[in-house]
Amino acid sequence: MEVPKDQIATLMEHGLYDSAEMLGCFLVSSSTVSAEASPHLKAENLILLGDALFHQREYRRAIHTYKQALHHYTRIPKQNSSISRSSLSLSTRSSVNASANSAINENEVRFKIASSHFALNETKAAIAEMESVKTRSLEMNILMAKLHRNSGYNRGAIAFYKECLRQCPYVLEAVIGLAELGVTAKDIISAFTQTPSRSAKVSLDQIDPTRWLQRYVEAQCCVASHAYKVALENFAELLQRFPNNVHLLTETAKIEAIIGKNEEAIMRFEKVRSIDPYTLTCMDEYAMLLQIKCDYSRLNKLVHDLLSVDHTRAEVFVALSVLWERKDARTALSYAEKSIRVDERHIPGYIMKGNLLLLAKRPEAAAIAFRAAQNLRSDLRSDQGLVHSYLAFGKTKEALYTAREAMNAMPQSAKALKLVGDVHANTSSGREKAKKFYESALRLESGYLGAAIALAELHLMEGRNGDAVSLLERYLKDWADDSLHVKLAQVFAATNMLQDALSHYQDALRINPQNEAAKKGLDRLEKQMKGIDPDAVDENDENDVEDVDGDTEEAELM
Repeated sequence: MEVPKDQIATLMEHGLYDSAEMLGCFLVSSSTVSAEASPHLKAENLILLGDALFHQREYRRAIHTYKQALHHYTRIPKQNSSISRSSLSLSTRSSVNASANSAINENEVRFKIASSHFALNETKAAIAEMESVKTRSLEMNILMAKLHRNSGYNRGAIAFYKECLRQCPYVLEAVIGLAELGVTAKDIISAFTQTPSRSAKVSLDQIDPTRWLQRYVEAQCCVASHAYKVALENFAELLQRFPNNVHLLTETAKIEAIIGKNEEAIMRFEKVRSIDPYTLTCMDEYAMLLQIKCDYSRLNKLVHDLLSVDHTRAEVFVALSVLWERKDARTALSYAEKSIRVDERHIPGYIMKGNLLLLAKRPEAAAIAFRAAQNLRSDLRSDQGLVHSYLAFGKTKEALYTAREAMNAMPQSAKALKLVGDVHANTSSGREKAKKFYESALRLESGYLGAAIALAELHLMEGRNGDAVSLLERYLKDWADDSLHVKLAQVFAATNMLQDALSHYQDALRINPQNEAAKKGLDRLEKQMKGIDPDAVDENDENDVEDVDGDTEEAELM
């Protein structure tokens, strides 16, 4: 043979896929291999070329090449062929066996075609290809589970995830998938003890003698059912046994971010980065927390680090969106949308997009983004975004329904109670109910400043300025928080106590020099104190033009 097939194997084993593809072109075009006389060899050669294209992520070309290979495979005389549908694997090593006895595994070729369709987000085509595969390996079953879940066929997804656990109980993505689909911890654990043939059972002690896997299942089921307190307890127990486990630390930080324990979550993410500075998983969540804290120096460094690791990941685009929100809202929105194009199931991308659209006063579009996040996996942030979107365009009934759903799902969550209060506070007739929900939230979580600030705002709306001041001052004794100072300054400014307002704005900026609300409030207050109308348009502001070209150039460099 003019082109030795074993050399392509060597190239692919060493990751030299460019060279493998080029050599594969020589192989499939060789005049010494006739498709009519040697359909078997022709099929094998095309599969090799397909493998090289697949590894280069040229999925469209890979699909076309694999299908050509299957066309030649069907022309092989079956009675003379030693080729079997379930013989050798089509892994890079085995598929390049140049001996006369080499065999083509049709199931593996179809799996590669389906995997290419999956990479191109062509779910229906991938399922259609896999349906003709009757005997499935572990990686085939996990692909089928993902395909069915992406298509909304949850019962099928559950069946395939369980099959994965029967084949190997340590497929943790199957555990997480089942938990998110509402399967109980007991049902998931029972799948561990069943053999793939279902003819016998194995003991759980054999699989998980120290019970860490069982505890992990319980933790993920608690996360899926919004029982965050118990989930944190389970993860804390696991971290005692597996300290510095990046995955467990990240899962814990995610929960802390969802329930509003921002400082704890930031510290947890910092620990993750100190252990593994190149991890990207959930680093966009970390970026959002740094933005809430107005820590733009660390946010800028984080985004720079993420870009140097892999600038194509959805997490990186969300982090870029967070960074650009202050500078250019349109660029920020563009990055959020890019994250969704990269990964249609990336929840932080939808949440970031929704937040940006809400800030841009496009609540209808924001509601669509938050609903998409909710459909993938409901959590408090998507509920909050959806409620505030509905309120922004007057859909109070829908807002109340969503808030109550969140409260029913998380009855022990002060933030869910506060969300119901927010809906009631939106109407003058519901303010008394709102007050009760805010007070209930504070009884459940006395240190929840969001509820304290909302209650103070309610007092202010009702003309109870003294109650608002005493509530906020009471909290300031225990929490030196910039948001409390800002709210207190706003209360004093509304009652014309300008000197007190000035003092609290300055206190807020001493705690957090980047607090935008404090900066804007202080600027407005200083104009009032000088007798200037703060709502008058400044001529200098009209003449100030942002260097849009400079911003765009910087965005492109990023």
